[in-house]
Amino acid sequence: MLQLPTTTRIPILYLIFTVLIIVSVGPLVWYGLTVVDNESDRLKTNEKLLQNTITGSLGQDLGQRQKTLLTMMSNLASAVQVASGADLSGNHLEAPELRALLEKFVSTSDSVAYATLINAESKGISTGRIALNDDFIRRELEHAFSAAAEGRAYNSSAMQLGAGKESQTVMLVSQPVSLEGRFLGMIGVVIDQQFLINRLREVSQGGLLAYVIDRQGRLVAGGVSNYLTGQDMRDFAIVKDFVDQQGRARLVATREFDVKLANETVEMLGTYTPVPALEWAVVAQKPQRLAYEGVYELRRTAKWLAMLAVCVSILISIFAARSISDPVKILTETSRAIAKGDFSRRVQLKSRTEIGELAATFNSMSGDLERLVFDLKHAAEENRSLFLASIQMLAGAVDEKDPYTKGHSDRVTRYSVILATELALTSEEIEKIRISAQLHDVGKIGIEDRILKKPGALTPEEFEIMKQHTTKGASILRPVEALKEMIPGIEGHHESLDGRGYPYGLKGEQLKLMPRVIMVADTFDAMTTNRPYQAAMDPEYVVRIINSLAATKFDPRVVAALTAVFERGAFRIHRAATVTGEQVAAAAAAAPNPAMPAPAGD
Repeated sequence: MLQLPTTTRIPILYLIFTVLIIVSVGPLVWYGLTVVDNESDRLKTNEKLLQNTITGSLGQDLGQRQKTLLTMMSNLASAVQVASGADLSGNHLEAPELRALLEKFVSTSDSVAYATLINAESKGISTGRIALNDDFIRRELEHAFSAAAEGRAYNSSAMQLGAGKESQTVMLVSQPVSLEGRFLGMIGVVIDQQFLINRLREVSQGGLLAYVIDRQGRLVAGGVSNYLTGQDMRDFAIVKDFVDQQGRARLVATREFDVKLANETVEMLGTYTPVPALEWAVVAQKPQRLAYEGVYELRRTAKWLAMLAVCVSILISIFAARSISDPVKILTETSRAIAKGDFSRRVQLKSRTEIGELAATFNSMSGDLERLVFDLKHAAEENRSLFLASIQMLAGAVDEKDPYTKGHSDRVTRYSVILATELALTSEEIEKIRISAQLHDVGKIGIEDRILKKPGALTPEEFEIMKQHTTKGASILRPVEALKEMIPGIEGHHESLDGRGYPYGLKGEQLKLMPRVIMVADTFDAMTTNRPYQAAMDPEYVVRIINSLAATKFDPRVVAALTAVFERGAFRIHRAATVTGEQVAAAAAAAPNPAMPAPAGD
């Protein structure tokens, strides 16, 4: 093994130490990025908290106002019952006391613009600061009256009265007046939402847009005039999230989303706070470029400083890094080539560091490994050749014992491999099937010649002995560890999917794929070769017969594979003569005992 003189070797530790010192700017950059991320998160959190505070305050105010209004209306309903003596019919509705109650109710609230009391006959009195000439208001009153007759309160959608500077955003709220379940009438109140609009305008500053929506996503009131009352706001993802809750939202939600405008897509940050009492939500949203302006500025500054530090570090460390990385790269490429099987590769590297010494040691090791791998491959090939030759010799001995089935094992092996390949089995599985098929009749060594070579039909007693060749074959191979995985094909190639085979009468999934393949190949060869008890049959007829037994005796998948390879001509059959299906039927009728199997058991 080559070795550089110790006095001329430069320890790689010095180079690594130098590089580590140079790149120590890394922790500084990491620390700076961490601080920037933390500050960015803090600034983002502050913006989200600001939106949360704005929407939460407005939502709480709306909810409290609604509760107060409902309490006032409930008190008014009680006062109406007392003042009218629980009778609002006819002239009782025109009583001065009732009108006085309505006028006082309107005058004590700055948001109540109109109030009306309607009896069960749809007649009523009203008072307020606005005149209701709008058809939409009249329809809403009709809806409210229908709800009151059913004993339900009613909140209308927000609506806009008038136009221009004189326009007003209002909503109708009603409650039934009843006594012990008897419907007396209804109190309807029109609420002016100007107070809400003023609050929304106060907070809609610095790019922030605040507005209120109902459960359908329609605008109730907004802080800017760009949107109209009743406008569908579901184009905003934050609004769609609330609408998807179908009025069940109870928790504040904040998210980032995109808004598509005419010529651009604007990234937004939005928050909504539900108002359960009204099934509304207060929404605040702001473009991210404004919401995160402090974050972006902080990141820009940090980015320039980090780039400066990194550039300086890169310029200084290039030489040191290359002096280490180039030798390592050469070693890596050579190692990969050797890992792929090219043991002739050597490291072409001259270095005064430990890497140079490593390269020399590596080359020496590669040479030893190349010689060792060559010897191992040669030995493995010899062992495999000897193993396969032994198997073929054993199978040949079986075939020689019965001159009527000479070459049978080789043909069954060839057919089995073709079928296994057609079934897309792995190379390892195909190899196991090859060996098992070659040895599938090895148990016939233990069958007496008088039975094995008998030219006529077997007696029941002889047939029982013949069936033992499957288990005898398994017993012969079982002590051989390398052949244990091939035993199922030897022991089960005379089984049947319907359980009528032997030696164990296995059914369906109890039978492994290996014997399923071999049994089809074995049957095909037995029927297409000349035997003392039958002439070779026409292969096409044999394929039809095997297909007719699919799912009862044979595996349909293997039968389909047989049909496919046969139609492609993959099965090359050499024989002296064949018989047709009609000839087979005639021969079977003339046979003395057609139920008995062939002497060879195939």
